[in-house]
Amino acid sequence: MDRKTQTLLDGEGSPRQGSSPSAPDVRNELVARAAREGKSLQEYLLGEMTPMAGRPAVADLVPVARERVRRRGRSVAREDILADRV
Repeated sequence: MDRKTQTLLDGEGSPRQGSSPSAPDVRNELVARAAREGKSLQEYLLGEMTPMAGRPAVADLVPVARERVRRRGRSVAREDILADRV
């Protein structure tokens, strides 16, 4: 990990409170990660985004969850949760 990345992250690899990396900082970090894997930035991003695109967006799940609560009330049985898995 380079010095710039270390300054943006805390000791556990999470973004530091109050730090907001600029777009060039983010791009440079992604380019560095791609290079470490021997990939172009486009190849790296496609590999990172493909699994994300295969999952439903949180915004799409909220109406489903609200409807479930409306129909069943606040308490949902374990079996019902498992039966409704997306």
